[in-house]
Amino acid sequence: MYRYYKKYVPYLFILPAAVILVLFFFIPFIETVVLSFRDYSTNLYDPNFVGLDNYVSLLKSKEFYKVMWNTFLYVIGAVPILATVPLFLAILINQKIRCLNLYKILIYLPVIISIVVVAIAFKWLYATQGILNYFAELFKISPIDWLTSPDVAIWSVIIVTIYKGIGYYMMIYLSALIGAPKDLLEAAEVDGAGLIQKHLNVTIPYLMPTIALVVTVSTISALKVFAEIYVMTRGGPLDSTKTIVYYIYERAFENLDLSMASAASVVLLIIVMVFSALNILVFEKGKYEP
Repeated sequence: MYRYYKKYVPYLFILPAAVILVLFFFIPFIETVVLSFRDYSTNLYDPNFVGLDNYVSLLKSKEFYKVMWNTFLYVIGAVPILATVPLFLAILINQKIRCLNLYKILIYLPVIISIVVVAIAFKWLYATQGILNYFAELFKISPIDWLTSPDVAIWSVIIVTIYKGIGYYMMIYLSALIGAPKDLLEAAEVDGAGLIQKHLNVTIPYLMPTIALVVTVSTISALKVFAEIYVMTRGGPLDSTKTIVYYIYERAFENLDLSMASAASVVLLIIVMVFSALNILVFEKGKYEP
């Protein structure tokens, strides 16, 4: 009898996670797709089925293209730095240096601080009479409208995301460096390779799967950025920092336009899925080939 039920034991361990996924991911996802094909503007309790009309309206909206452009700027502004700077920090900290744990704590500290706290702190730094403009005046530089200039605001918010994420991605690289092939590094040293050549030819190729992971995770995080924008700019000035997720929030909870918000959510999901597929094709091509 025990042997009969033994084959079902693994499924019992999976069951709690499966229930959580169904309740908090699959059911909301299906509901979102259903909402995107309906019109709630006339009757919230008895919506009309409109097919692809919401998607057509979304693709005709100039505001939607504006927020997608802002989201694209956010990705290209944050992801390259989040994929490279933590890598170099991890390589440096992986060396035998004094006060190693102190450096790890200082770099990782922003990760454990609430993003709301970090955003409020940077909002004070970016204020017209804030610390940054104070130091700018000391060097005879005109005060910068960090959060009120349409050309500067989005880059100011990107800095917050980078500051918050560097420590997190550095720890991912550090965990991968633990298994780095030390024999190959020693062989490179014997062959006369310098510090830079050694890491370019051995460490970085070894870390390519981890780099792919960091690029994927940081890109998805940049596509879904919300808290920084909500706290610091509310999408302004002139919608210059309004990204796709803030647009979805605004349509759903401020304008009560559930249909358009759901359609935009599905579009965002498709974008994330396409990027993930491209990542598999580009970074992991040939990984499982003999």
